[in-house]
Amino acid sequence: MTNPKIGPSVAEEFGVMIADVRREIHKVIVGQDELVDLTLQCIFCQNHALLMGVPGLAKTLLVSTISEVIGISFRRVQFTPDLMPSDITGTEIIQENAETGRRGFVFVRGPIFANMVLADEINRTPPKTQAALLEAMQEKQVSIGNEKYKLELPFFVLATQNPIEQEGTYNLPEAQLDRFMYKIVVDYPETADEIEVLRRTTTNYHNPPNKVITGADIIKYQAVLREVLVREDLYEYVVRLVQATRVGKDYCLPYAREWVSWGAGPRACQNLILGAKAHAFFNGRVHITVDDIRAVAAPVLRHRVLVNYAAVAEGIDSDSVVVRLLKEIPAPGGK
Repeated sequence: MTNPKIGPSVAEEFGVMIADVRREIHKVIVGQDELVDLTLQCIFCQNHALLMGVPGLAKTLLVSTISEVIGISFRRVQFTPDLMPSDITGTEIIQENAETGRRGFVFVRGPIFANMVLADEINRTPPKTQAALLEAMQEKQVSIGNEKYKLELPFFVLATQNPIEQEGTYNLPEAQLDRFMYKIVVDYPETADEIEVLRRTTTNYHNPPNKVITGADIIKYQAVLREVLVREDLYEYVVRLVQATRVGKDYCLPYAREWVSWGAGPRACQNLILGAKAHAFFNGRVHITVDDIRAVAAPVLRHRVLVNYAAVAEGIDSDSVVVRLLKEIPAPGGK
């Protein structure tokens, strides 16, 4: 398939498509516009998202609804303390050939072999099982024994995490957190939205979403989105933002030096640019601005900038550091 060249007409065409996707998602999901957009941005950036929120905020429902609307295969894995890596990736079993009577190993694919994988409550399983996702997330393949199995594209991992209940949970390793483009904080619904949720969920309301795009459409626009234009000074601005979090370096912001234990790496720069491209394209533009970078700074950086114990004691979190960065790092002029 030939990808259309980036331009206003392509952005307009994409805008119509995204409007259709949003409309169908909102047949099921009430409100949460930012959550929906950030999740879709990850998908069109060929990336993964970590959804953080208390139970009952429709995180799982959102993911399953998106899979219906974009017409791709979907598998949900409930992460538990006894989940094994092979429960995700699949395993080899001995099987007898009906024609020859000989026995041999046959690979049985696990739930990772889907276009969209929901890793529900990912922090409930030990690091060994969490790590089973790493190769799939980064390389889009699974290694079993001496064999490598390619995953079908498009491929995304959308993981959920509960920030309240920490008993019996395992912190995600930083290397795995870094593979998630966004860490999206899912907040409580607005009053009007919560009333609408009650209307829908305590009656016989039924309005299933329709499929409006396909996996091929996603792959096409993933390529187009990467052609969104970026000025040279905006590349430099992104690098300055990220470098300002790196404790121990001369260019570290004094505020970060005081409150941060570990700063963001190169993937933060890459994802700030990609996220800004997605934000611009979702808003009908084929070039990014400072505002696009600012719009995605929190979800990109909040899980990559680790605050120290002194910051925790003072109630300073990663989001506070990001706000300070955006305030103190001078942005380039122009739009």
